[in-house]
Amino acid sequence: MRICDTWIDFVNLRSETYAENSRIPTMKFGTAEEDAYRRDLTINSLFYNINTNSVEDVTGRGIQDLKSGRIVTPLSPKATFLDDPLRVLRAIRFGARFDFELAEELKEAAFDEEVKTALANKISRERIGHEVDLMMSDKQPAKAMAYIHDLKLFYAVFTFPENLQPAVLEQCDRYCVLHINAAWALLQSIGYSIFSDEQRRLYLYASLFLPVRSTICIDKKSKEVPVASYIIRDSLKLKASDAEMVTNLHVACEKFVDLIPFLESNEDPEDLKVNLEDEYLEIPPASTKRVLAGLLLRQIKDFWRVALLISTLLHPKASHTCDSLNSHTELDRRREIFGKFESAITQLDLDHVWKMKLLLDGKAMMGVLQLKLGGPSIGKWQQRLLKWQLAHPNGTMEECIDWIKQSQAKCQKIDCSA
Repeated sequence: MRICDTWIDFVNLRSETYAENSRIPTMKFGTAEEDAYRRDLTINSLFYNINTNSVEDVTGRGIQDLKSGRIVTPLSPKATFLDDPLRVLRAIRFGARFDFELAEELKEAAFDEEVKTALANKISRERIGHEVDLMMSDKQPAKAMAYIHDLKLFYAVFTFPENLQPAVLEQCDRYCVLHINAAWALLQSIGYSIFSDEQRRLYLYASLFLPVRSTICIDKKSKEVPVASYIIRDSLKLKASDAEMVTNLHVACEKFVDLIPFLESNEDPEDLKVNLEDEYLEIPPASTKRVLAGLLLRQIKDFWRVALLISTLLHPKASHTCDSLNSHTELDRRREIFGKFESAITQLDLDHVWKMKLLLDGKAMMGVLQLKLGGPSIGKWQQRLLKWQLAHPNGTMEECIDWIKQSQAKCQKIDCSA
């Protein structure tokens, strides 16, 4: 019901009973005491009495647990979790959000193999994915992942496929949590405002699965799939676009790792210039940085800062161990790298380069090249045009056409002489 522009839900006091193989209870009218004790946590079992303007703590523990910062179940935690195993993840989410301590008896219940089995069998992957997504969008996502790891629930929550290539490292779960901890600390030190909520969320997923960025599995159609994509799409049942973006971020951050040393110095990156070699196009040495960075930013678009920040967890290669990821020295170093590279991109006027339109479309290109039919050659010429425009940001259409004609004539002479 809507009252004074505010939606109000009216519900009756309830009691519930659970079937053995379902987390969906049978509801019936109940008392305030029955309603309070059926709740997942004592801090969620408080009532506000509008007649007396007072909080009613039926379990007698809710207010005290709020004050002491403890996550406790109203009834036996094992019985509570077996009735609805999703409550394990809810306990973790609330514990991380409020920076509360998980009660020892709650942790013991979460460790129980029977509870883990119930989590796997009674809860849909969609519901698990939804809870994880809420954690990632909440106030303390890294702490939530640490709780999942500490309670030995990592592989129950993030199910890995079989036949991984290469096989994941031992303690992969620990390395994943170390990376999201480092990523979260880095984002906090720089400031949340640099990312949108969606960018922050995908930054955290990409950081969490950074240790398995090079691992693939074979799907049902015999296709190679990045394991991070599989976990997001099939294990957590999140959007396909989320899985695609995390994969793109992993690819882009590896490219940034190779590009950062070049942008930090004036050395000629012979290994990177191989990607620019073209008999039709000669890029001035002074423009090489702009072309290489521009090509990468056009691939990742407005997520380039996200990929760059993730890449600082990897750069320079082999400069640190996983255990050193969260040191203050490493945090300062990564923040400095990000700031320098971000400034370099801005100085090269590339921060919106993905919006740049080509001076010639496919049809116009066919006209300049005097071709009657299109085909793969037009696509190649448009890639050359993109590099030419990146190398000559102030180039005009006339200059562009002259370059195409001269390049075409030069290559035709070479072909004839051969």
